[in-house]
Amino acid sequence: MSRSHPKARAHRNPPADPLWMRQWLLRLCEVDSTSGREDAMLPLLRELLAEDLGAQVVEQEVGPDRTNVLATWGRPKVLFTTHLDTVPPFIPPRLEENAIWGRGTCDAKGQIMAQLEAIRTLLKEGIQGLAWLGVVGEETDSAGAMQALGLVDRLQDLRGLVDGEPTGCRLATGQRGILHLRLRSQGRAAHSGSPELGRSAIFPLLDWLQALRGEGPSTDEELGPEVWNLGLIEGGESLNTVPAAAEAHLFVRTLPDSTFYNRVKALQPPDAEVEVRLSEPPDRYPRLPGFEYAPMPFGSDAPRLRALVPDGTVVLAGPGSIKVAHTLEEHLSFHDLAEGVELNRRLALHFLHKD
Repeated sequence: MSRSHPKARAHRNPPADPLWMRQWLLRLCEVDSTSGREDAMLPLLRELLAEDLGAQVVEQEVGPDRTNVLATWGRPKVLFTTHLDTVPPFIPPRLEENAIWGRGTCDAKGQIMAQLEAIRTLLKEGIQGLAWLGVVGEETDSAGAMQALGLVDRLQDLRGLVDGEPTGCRLATGQRGILHLRLRSQGRAAHSGSPELGRSAIFPLLDWLQALRGEGPSTDEELGPEVWNLGLIEGGESLNTVPAAAEAHLFVRTLPDSTFYNRVKALQPPDAEVEVRLSEPPDRYPRLPGFEYAPMPFGSDAPRLRALVPDGTVVLAGPGSIKVAHTLEEHLSFHDLAEGVELNRRLALHFLHKD
């Protein structure tokens, strides 16, 4: 369901750029919008987009307390987008020296401000054809990105999409795929005083994982290495019982033509099985002349959202470092924020002048 909000009043010139960005970034970060609570930001976004920036705003309901927000200025040719949710726990912002610290400062409320400040400066120059989209759920289920594809009729003239994530202001060469595997092994329960009467399910699972650790990673020069993480492991029911079942969950960042699943199957012990819980392919992004590129170690909504652009042109880029995102040290410096504004301006002008 979509709800349209007309312009609250004519566009007015905001305060001096650095002060405007800092004030709004602090206000946005003061709101706890961890995944599932994104609508807590709606009042601020309405004020920022409709009142302060004079946008036409459409709200797209995704689920309870979860709403995508689309703002347009003219008939959009360039779409900036990022996500509204943050990972828990909520960490209130604080201003310290030349940076703002706290949850969402770079991932991704700082992206919102770098994108909207770029739009604001372009509007002051009389440039239209711009749009901004905030989506919910990027940190969990990407429900917002999937629902946003229903906005395609409002974005038929798009020439490019810029997805904001902390990339150090370099454009991502693409992103690796995702493979979630559940490895399960079966044993036979017995009393711990007579373990010879049973068969542990944990030991074969550990041997299986250790064999996987000995496999060398493959690498792609544009996407980086294929890596996997043992995120969850469990087995057994009590301390004094030989465990009859055990399982491990692996999260793999896959490359094109990945053989990881086949290697897991080849190493599979007896009385064990592999289940694919999630599989998403890797993606490569088109190159734009004059911009610096680098591989990025994380995923994003860009592969889904690029379907909004007729020719699929997408950019994944923004200020800040992924190394501090999702940590207690998350922050964004004002220098990096200013660099992000300039990067977004350059990207917008590139697409607006695209033949």
